Amino acid sequence: MAQRDYYEVLGVSKDASADEIKKAFRRAAIEHHPDRGGDEAKFKEINEAYEVLKDPAKRQRYDQFGHAGVGGSPGGDNGFGGFGGYQNVNFDFGDLGLGDIFSSFFGGGSTNAQQPNRGRDIETKVEIDFEQAVFGTEVEVSLNLEDTCDHCKGTTAEPGHDLKTCATCGGSGQVVRVTRTVFGNIQQASVCPTCHGRGKIPEKVCSVCNGKGTKAKRQKINLKIPAGVDDGATIRLREHGEAIAGGPKGDLYVNIRVKPHKQFTREGDLILSDEHIDMVTAALGGEIEVSTVDGLVTMKIPAGTQSHSDFKLSGHGVPHIRGNTRGAHIVTVIVDTPTKLNKQQQDILKDFAASNNAQDKRGFWR
Repeated sequence: MAQRDYYEVLGVSKDASADEIKKAFRRAAIEHHPDRGGDEAKFKEINEAYEVLKDPAKRQRYDQFGHAGVGGSPGGDNGFGGFGGYQNVNFDFGDLGLGDIFSSFFGGGSTNAQQPNRGRDIETKVEIDFEQAVFGTEVEVSLNLEDTCDHCKGTTAEPGHDLKTCATCGGSGQVVRVTRTVFGNIQQASVCPTCHGRGKIPEKVCSVCNGKGTKAKRQKINLKIPAGVDDGATIRLREHGEAIAGGPKGDLYVNIRVKPHKQFTREGDLILSDEHIDMVTAALGGEIEVSTVDGLVTMKIPAGTQSHSDFKLSGHGVPHIRGNTRGAHIVTVIVDTPTKLNKQQQDILKDFAASNNAQDKRGFWR
């Protein structure tokens, strides 16, 4: 049977604009769709015509050479076969907003490739000291994980035997179920239950892992913790999680917990601590030894220092993870008031108080 003229199929003139061709196709495709009671052969013919006339280069060849210029032949289906006769039909519904909907319903457009399987992500926790968080450290993480089978090297096949194409999915790794609806055919792809997405199965399964490709093992992982890490931080180790046959390992997420320090606390890149001094040092001034994460540091106390005064020791705080600088150590000075005085100490303080009161009175009457 001779093929009809494509312009006649869509009901447009040979000088029709691209927009007129698109609108004509929309109307005809919806009107003649098989699920709306239309003729399947007519529906294929409409789509075939539009596939040629929407493309300027194909249209030019068609206008010059007819069906021969676009690979058409009388009675041919031009590759539009498939489930229901229109598996590979492509649609363009443009500004109607129906393109994505109809192309998925009718099986048009490209199908997303099956994403490769990957092993399971694992989460664990490590606890480190305050100083280790400040300066960084290296710890050993020991976990029971599914690792690649040493016997079959993760192939799932007994050594000496090959993998063969999965008969269930034909090697695609997925099975497609097609459901006919009022809108057309809906395709739903899922991972093949036989090969689990690999597309191949072993001729003989591995005798050690029973075709799983992995075996549970106790693994020790050296984890480098950077200087300046804070409590609650998470470090991700790519492909250090569980293995899976035919795919990459999952990731390992390590949650960091920092033990509280008996003397220091932390606020961002600051380290905070208290230092107690006696009232004589506070009054007269002097020097004290202050504990820091770097060891003892000498700090000057100016005369007349009040209790709860803060002093900054620059460069003795927490290192910045993304830099070579460090925060400060803030020392809060607490002046201790003596609670038990001997007779001599009491007399000295009384004399001091009397002298101080006398000085205040002289200042008042002047």
